[in-house]
Amino acid sequence: MSFEPAADASLGNQPPTTGSALEVLARFLVLGLTSFGGPVAHLGYFRAEFVERRKWLDDDSYSDLVALCQFLPGPASSQVGIAIGLARAGWAGALAAWVGFTLPSAIALVLFAFGIARWSDLASSGAVHGLKIAAVAVVAQAVWGMARSLCPDRLRAGLALASALVVLAAPSSAGQIAAIALGGFVGWWTLRLAPMPPARQFAYGVSRRVGALLLASFFLLLLALPALGSTADWIAPIAVFYKAGALVFGGGHVVLPLLQAGVVPPGWVGNDVFLAGYGAAQAVPGPLFTFAAYLGAVMPAPLGGWPGAAILLATIFVPAFLLVVGALPFWEAMRRRGALRRAMAGINAAVVGILVAALYDPVWTSAIHSRADFAVALAAFGLLAYGRVSPVFVVAGAALAGYVLAI
Repeated sequence: MSFEPAADASLGNQPPTTGSALEVLARFLVLGLTSFGGPVAHLGYFRAEFVERRKWLDDDSYSDLVALCQFLPGPASSQVGIAIGLARAGWAGALAAWVGFTLPSAIALVLFAFGIARWSDLASSGAVHGLKIAAVAVVAQAVWGMARSLCPDRLRAGLALASALVVLAAPSSAGQIAAIALGGFVGWWTLRLAPMPPARQFAYGVSRRVGALLLASFFLLLLALPALGSTADWIAPIAVFYKAGALVFGGGHVVLPLLQAGVVPPGWVGNDVFLAGYGAAQAVPGPLFTFAAYLGAVMPAPLGGWPGAAILLATIFVPAFLLVVGALPFWEAMRRRGALRRAMAGINAAVVGILVAALYDPVWTSAIHSRADFAVALAAFGLLAYGRVSPVFVVAGAALAGYVLAI
C-alpha cells in the first residue's frame, strides 16, 4: 500500500475514508492508557497496533510517516498518530487520535496538580519499572519487524547500523537529523529500485492549498503570538507554550527545560512545583507534552485550573498539528519521484538505525538493571513477536511482574 495525495480534496470535499472517528478514538484511547516508555516506545506501540494487528497501513507507509515527523519539530509520536487518524477517518479522525492518545495522561497530570500527593512516588514504583521493561519488548519488536521489511539488502542494513552509530555518538536531535540526512544521501546516490508498481490510493483528504494554508498559519502564529503577549497577560503564557511546541526537536524530554525557562523565571510556576510535575509526568502513559496540562492547571489567574490546563495543552500541540497535516500533501507527492524514492528508502533504513540506538538508550538503559528484568523483557518480546498477544495484556503482565520483583 502506498499513499497518494488527493489533489482536489479540501476541508469540505474529502475522499471516502475507511473508518470512523469513534473507531479511531477507541483505539487511541487504549494506547493513551497503556503507552508507557516515551516517544520511541510509542512508535513501537503504534506499529504493533496499526501495522501488525489492524493493518491500517503497511511498513513503508508507516516508516514514511515516522521519517516525516523526525524532520518536523514537535512530538513525533503524536504527529504520527494524528496522521494515522487523518488517513483513517478524515479530519475528525485526526482530532480523535489526538484526543484519545493525549487525554488520559493530561487528566492524570491535572489531578496531580490538584494535590493528589500519593502519586508522587509512582515514578519509582515497581509497577512503573515493569512498564519500562514492557517498552523494551515493544521497541525490540518494532526494530525486528521494520528491519526485515526496510533493510532487505546489505546496503540498507549497513545504513541502519551506521545510523545507529551516529545517534549513539551524538545522542541528541542533531544526531537523529544527521542520521536521516546520511540515509537520504546514500540512498539517493547508490540505491537502484524497481519502478513503483500501481498502488491503491489511500488519500489523506488534504489538498496542497489547504496544506499551504496550514503551514502559513504555523509561521504566522509563531511570529504574532510573542508580539500579542506583550499586550495581554493571558496571551504571554500561550506564546511561550506555542513556541516550545513549534521549535523543539527530539520529543517530550527536550521540551521540559524549554518550558522551565519560560514559566519559572516570570514567577508563573515555582521551581519546586515544576519539578514535582516533571516527576509525575514520567509515571503516566502517553506523550510527555501533556506536562503542559499540569502547568496550565497550576498557573495563576487568568489561567489555572481546568480552563488553563485545556488552553495550554491545546496550545503546545497546535504547532504539531499544523506542521504534520500541512506537510503531508507535499511529502506524499514528492516521495513518488524516482530520486526521492531512493532517498526515502535510505531514510527508512536510517529510521531503523535510530530505533536501534534508542532501544539501547534510553529504553534499555532505563529499564534493564538485573537478570530478572532481562527475563521479563525477553518473555514480553516472545509474547508480542511470536505469541501475537495483545500489547495491552503484555504491558499489564510486565507491570505486575515489576511490582512482584520490587516486593
